[in-house]
Amino acid sequence: MTQSPQDSLKITVLETSDIHGNIMPIQYANHNPIESGLAKLATLIREERRKQDYVLLVDNGDLIQGTPLAYHHARLNREEPNPMISCLNELGYDAAVVGNHEFNYGMELLSKAVAESSFPWLCANIVREADKEPFLGQPYILRRFGGVKVAVLGLTTPYIPNWEKAEHIAGLVFEDAVQSAKRWVKELREREGADIVIVSYHGGFECHLETGEPTEPLTGENQGFALCREVEGIDLLLTGHQHRVIPGARVCGVPVLQPGSAGGWLGKAVLSVERDREGRWHIAAVETELLSPEGAAPDAQILELADPHERLTQVWLDQPIGRLVGDMRVLDPMEVRLREHPLIEFINRVQMEISGAPISNTALFDNISPGFPELITMRDIVSNYIYPNTLQVIRVSGKDIEAALEQTAGYFETYDGHGEIRVSAAFSDPKPQHYNYDMWEGIEYKLDISKPVGQRVSGLRYQGAPLDPEGEYEVVMNNYRAAGGGNYAMFRGKPIVKDIPTDMAELLASYIMERGTIESTLDRNWEVIWTGHAEDRL
Repeated sequence: MTQSPQDSLKITVLETSDIHGNIMPIQYANHNPIESGLAKLATLIREERRKQDYVLLVDNGDLIQGTPLAYHHARLNREEPNPMISCLNELGYDAAVVGNHEFNYGMELLSKAVAESSFPWLCANIVREADKEPFLGQPYILRRFGGVKVAVLGLTTPYIPNWEKAEHIAGLVFEDAVQSAKRWVKELREREGADIVIVSYHGGFECHLETGEPTEPLTGENQGFALCREVEGIDLLLTGHQHRVIPGARVCGVPVLQPGSAGGWLGKAVLSVERDREGRWHIAAVETELLSPEGAAPDAQILELADPHERLTQVWLDQPIGRLVGDMRVLDPMEVRLREHPLIEFINRVQMEISGAPISNTALFDNISPGFPELITMRDIVSNYIYPNTLQVIRVSGKDIEAALEQTAGYFETYDGHGEIRVSAAFSDPKPQHYNYDMWEGIEYKLDISKPVGQRVSGLRYQGAPLDPEGEYEVVMNNYRAAGGGNYAMFRGKPIVKDIPTDMAELLASYIMERGTIESTLDRNWEVIWTGHAEDRL
């Protein structure tokens, strides 16, 4: 029998995730245009609203941190409305989910962002320690589309205490996302009478989407596969956090999406809904895809909202703060990771001097870090040190240091001296993890990438003598790594000797401004080799 129009309809679900403060379609390091950013996605969002009768728009988290614009607002202009929130208000978002980076600037700034939002922020599994209620008060939303009752449940990776500063999350309890989903999905179905349940989860997948084989240590950071496998009643799973591009797949029968990061894609799911003979609504089909903003004109209203913040940010970024003697430009990021580079040595030296620790590690966070020119500006600082990390000095054993170096050495595929050196799947799949390859100062070592992973560290010395596996050493590193982030479990729970609660970008800027001039230096304390012989340098 042919159904009447009121017995079938389509609901379009749009997802953004991991925008990380990217409104403007430019690169802050060089002003070059890029085919991404919220201003471009806004054009796609408005187009979908014009074409579709029923549209549900959700942001999946990591919204308010990540660019110089976001940093400038948080540190220097926080009395003004948050530009990211203003943009989402303008676009009429139905809800946003709390991401792990929402906590980076502290609870005061997060609370301000929530208060300024014309939409609710969702998070079912982060609860107040005092009463075990969701800390923002709203775990889900309910919307009606042509008689269809749609629920959106918000979940956040519970792994945040392993990265975030304790004072930023004081009084909060981070519950397992799967267990929380089981409780709330059942409640949405049975008590709220939801016809459709969508879970928006700021987390990714811990297993291969098809085989179910683990693709990372099962720490609980990412539980997307388990959500699909273990929680009954999920009609659509929106994911993020990993910055993966998943245009549409089914995991244990559940349609899933993940729209990359920095406004590179807009997730879209079209739910075809029908009413059965008993009058109950059910999903007849789901079509998923990712829409690219490439070629789209940035939305004029979004540009106008961001413009006053952007102008202040650009002025701030171009203020010279010091002069460099020598060369710290990054011309080839792989070369930086094969042998010591002046930029890495400088960052490590600053960390050691500020903290007083004799050993340090840091990373080249991504492959577009430009390094430092002769005249250094704030733009150069934030273009190279892109995260709001602080520093911690922790006490570890020589055995811990060697284990960390072996973890780092797994960045490279095994190399036989022929062809290109490649990044291993462990550091590139499901997303690039350049920020998890550490380079050290204060010790000497070699990484032999012709050997199997776990057997690559050689020549490990400290102050001219072999590093004592049972000895204790104080090492300065960023707070993410000190908490074990990036699968550096050997650092987790180690005694904290000193905590320096100032963003590393600010520390670098202050260091340069105080001296006026810095010099490029190299002590060549480490290198990557192959065939196991020091003379076979790459």
